[in-house]
Amino acid sequence: MNEKETLSIVKIGGNIVDNPEALQSFLSDFNQLSGHKILVHGGGVMATKMAKELGIETKMIEGRRVTDADTIRTVTMVYAGWINKSIVAALQSIGCNAVGLSGADGNVIPSNRRSPIPVDFGFVGDPNPDKLNAKFITLLLENSSTPVFCAITHDENGSLLNTNADTIAYTIAAGMSHNYKTTLYYCFEKEGVLRDVDNPESIIEKMTKEEAQTLKSEGVIAGGMIPKIDNSFKAIDDGVSEVVILHAKNLLSKHGTVLLR
Repeated sequence: MNEKETLSIVKIGGNIVDNPEALQSFLSDFNQLSGHKILVHGGGVMATKMAKELGIETKMIEGRRVTDADTIRTVTMVYAGWINKSIVAALQSIGCNAVGLSGADGNVIPSNRRSPIPVDFGFVGDPNPDKLNAKFITLLLENSSTPVFCAITHDENGSLLNTNADTIAYTIAAGMSHNYKTTLYYCFEKEGVLRDVDNPESIIEKMTKEEAQTLKSEGVIAGGMIPKIDNSFKAIDDGVSEVVILHAKNLLSKHGTVLLR
């Protein structure tokens, strides 16, 4: 039986997207990754800025954005438009044949619109890895293209949906793991998972699910790190070979927190 080819799925957030120098440096590293690769990007602050300029009020519930009809138009313009195409153009300029996509293109990431009960977050989607159009992504990869995904999906009934970028990265990594040896990289502003959030030297280099549960109960893993960790272990359970949480500048060295079965 032939060994599976490697595939890296790399997710970057607003801290990179909003910083032109950091983004250019990251894209140069990303281009040097060996094997097939896919980039998933978050939205950064630009959508909030544009909404303000257009006079659209940003509604929040429990610290999470409510995506009403005006907001989904704005975030689609920003995420799938300016940010996605700027990243594609930057990658093309350094010899990477990038193709910018939302989840609606090629029906690649269909999602279920989240139930309005108990809280109505509006046009928000939850994708299912089993429905990922892996054949379409494979077609791009096998033809020397590098997909670049924004955090917009669709419900197959004509509605676009705002979707968590970490979840999109997990969905792609899990859905592609049947055909490839997949590694999922979550890049963010810290060196990895830290025992002491103020000490970059306190990095936890390896972590099992049991250790993660203990660290959650101790409050070491908290806030926005919880969904990252949950998605990471879900990805491993679903066949992803390896998940690494790290600072974007360490992508090539893979210096960060490696999550283990």
